[in-house]
Amino acid sequence: MITSKTSFIALIGNPVSHSLSPIMQNAAFQHLGLDLIYIAIPCRERDLELVLNSLKKINCQGLNITIPYKEKVFELCSEISPIANKLKAINTLKLNSEKEWSATNTDVEGFIYPLKNLNLMNKKSLILGSGGAARSVIQGLINLNFSSISIVSRKKSSIDKLIENFENQIEIKGLLNNDNRAENLIEEADLIVNTTPVGMKTDALLEDYTLPYGESFWRSLNSETIIYDLIYNPAPTTLLKFCAKKGCMTIDGLQMLVAQGMKSLSFWTNGLEVPFHIMSDALKKYV
Repeated sequence: MITSKTSFIALIGNPVSHSLSPIMQNAAFQHLGLDLIYIAIPCRERDLELVLNSLKKINCQGLNITIPYKEKVFELCSEISPIANKLKAINTLKLNSEKEWSATNTDVEGFIYPLKNLNLMNKKSLILGSGGAARSVIQGLINLNFSSISIVSRKKSSIDKLIENFENQIEIKGLLNNDNRAENLIEEADLIVNTTPVGMKTDALLEDYTLPYGESFWRSLNSETIIYDLIYNPAPTTLLKFCAKKGCMTIDGLQMLVAQGMKSLSFWTNGLEVPFHIMSDALKKYV
């Protein structure tokens, strides 16, 4: 029950109407018996500083930050965790003892969650796409001790930037999607991660039924490869259905969404944990 003592946590982004975070976080708060609610607040870029400064002065206990503000909030935080600095992206804030924003990023731990028990040390990985999500994936693969990381993307400039950002940790091979050598990378990969938006459900009545980089791009796929699509709506995506028919193990983005949400909740509450299934079950009717 919401009372006059109830505090809140909010998602800040633009847009936020599609977000499933309120559903899973409110289910977690209820399970834990917390006097908290989770809401989504759409915010224009010109209002971002005003909104974050205003939320510090009322009964807001924490924030999630989503597109397009994961980089823009850096200058509004007084404390930033090493992982957020490394990824150049923030997705979770809480108020510290001085009533200033303390920031972290839970995306890497979220990404790793469904892979931790699969014994992937010294395996080969391939990432599709070179945007912001690829940065968290690369760090997660490094943490899991993959022997090689390759990137296929349409944008050479963003590939080069990622290679430069991680050059002190691991050597990354980068190819454009129309490079014939990508066929060998697909055939040899133990894990392929799609970070592109291709296949995302963009409208209640419309889905993109294409595969990342087209069907011919996937002709060398073998059945031993694990396919991880960061997209969680629809579930499964066209890519995961296609790869499952080839005999591949598939993982959808819902597990990452829930796991990063669990880590955010733990950050806000100084270590409280909720069972994975509490948040996951709350979402199943929506995807």
